[in-house]
Formats: sequence, C-alpha cells, structure tokens
Amino acid sequence: MGALGEPVQIAYAVSPRIPLRDQADRHSQRWGSGPFVVVEHIDLVESRVKGATTPFDHSSAYGWWGELMVELVVEHTPPLVPPGRVHHVAFMVDSLSAAIDHCRSQGAELLLEARTRAGVDFVFCDAREESGHLIELYERCDALTTFYGRVRSLARG
Repeated sequence: MGALGEPVQIAYAVSPRIPLRDQADRHSQRWGSGPFVVVEHIDLVESRVKGATTPFDHSSAYGWWGELMVELVVEHTPPLVPPGRVHHVAFMVDSLSAAIDHCRSQGAELLLEARTRAGVDFVFCDAREESGHLIELYERCDALTTFYGRVRSLARG
C-alpha cells in the first residue's frame, strides 16, 4: 500500500448534455455498478483553484462497483477534466496536509481546495501529466464514512 493508502473511489468526467441520472443508469446496466445516489449542484461553501477563489459547480452520481465507490462527475463551471476521461482517483487519508505534501513531493501540485456545506474539506492534486487524472484527497471523518457506508449498502441491497 502506498503513502496515501488504498484508493476508495474512481470518478469519471461525464457529459453535461445528458441527464446525470440517465448516465448513471447506463453505467449500471453496462458495467454492473450502482445503484447510484445523484446529487445535483453539490453545495460548496468555498472553493479555490490554484489559490484563487473560483466557483466549482458540479453534480455527481455515486454508486458502488466491486470494492470501490464509482462517481460520475458533471462540471457546470469550466471543466478541470473534459468529459470522457477519468476525472480522479480518491483517497481517504488520516492527515490532509500530509497527503497534500506527499502529492507535491511526487509532482502533483494542489489544484483545487473546497469545503462542502457539511464541513467536509476535499482537494484535487494535479497528476494529469503523469497519470492522466486528478487525485482527490479528504480526511476520514464520520460524515464521509457514513456516506460511503450508505452507498455501499445500497449495492448490497
């Protein structure tokens, strides 16, 4: 296991022109993922891109796929990742600052910092040049582990 631990989620950037629910249903039918929880226009209290206050308006569909959460991401603001690509791989870490430092030491600079209305901080580090996707990091907390557990339990019916 690497310095960040095991990945807990893989996310795909999907088209804003097709309803997110339809894309989630299609992913489920094709690949056996889901069922999906769809959250439109996720409520962020703040977001910064490269240190500058910048809106990050996005909607996501969350499902379970094997041992990972799968997320389908629609970016309503200018996209960090164009549709049709892996958007990010996520890690739930014990220390957000230590994980950011590790990513920086590997050449993946901090791209986005955000906080949800529920008080969950998350960041994207930019590993696109080497890996083709972003790295999402967030600290393990009750809100996240409860949400992950809920999505996983839906898949187990």
